[in-house]
Amino acid sequence: MANGAQLSVTDQRRASRHPVDFPVIGEHRSRGDVPMNIINVSAQGFMIDNGGDLGKGERVTIRLPEVGHIEAHVIWTSAERAGFQFERIVRLDEFQKMIDAIQPNPRLRRSR
Repeated sequence: MANGAQLSVTDQRRASRHPVDFPVIGEHRSRGDVPMNIINVSAQGFMIDNGGDLGKGERVTIRLPEVGHIEAHVIWTSAERAGFQFERIVRLDEFQKMIDAIQPNPRLRRSR
């Protein structure tokens, strides 16, 4: 049996990322609520800067504006940072609305 997450979306780490500073509560199966701070996000996933105790393959469910609840899997960890991949790709219209909600500074948003 293979270890780690079996993901339905392809690994697209080169996807366009948007810088944010957005606190969320991750719902972890065994740890319960886990406070996380998202520092960048794409339609395929996100990175946090306070994930030192999460391991590769672990799952969390978070709630994002416009997207709602979405599950994500830890793809990599490095010191305090961790990268997550969503269990599904976020639709472009939802993603743009989400960015508008969590990144209020228009100078930091990517052009559309």
